[in-house]
Amino acid sequence: MNDDFAPLFARLQRSAFRKRFHLGAKERQYCLDKGADTIDRHAADFIAKRLAAAYTTNDGKQTPMRGHPVFIAQHATATCCRGCLAKWHGIPAGVALSEAEQARIVSVIHCWLVQEMNGPAR
Repeated sequence: MNDDFAPLFARLQRSAFRKRFHLGAKERQYCLDKGADTIDRHAADFIAKRLAAAYTTNDGKQTPMRGHPVFIAQHATATCCRGCLAKWHGIPAGVALSEAEQARIVSVIHCWLVQEMNGPAR
């Protein structure tokens, strides 16, 4: 894990809601089949299209709870909506995400997925 994210991940693990998210067999296989680079591109695309704008449509409801490993990771890492980004990551709503902020969010998602893939199957 990226040491920069250790405090964040420790805080997330204290949340009953956040720590209940894990990859299932289908999502794990998808990650294996597609590879990290493709999954990271998917994450970057989802962030750019669903979260990067200053004001997003259906904020708080734009990220499905299942259907893609990145969606699960977004809920686990509180990168699912602008409200969660503000609360957990200190990235204020109402301002478009910079490229650096988007890249950091993708890195957080990537690190969580690596932890999940290297941990026990659930």
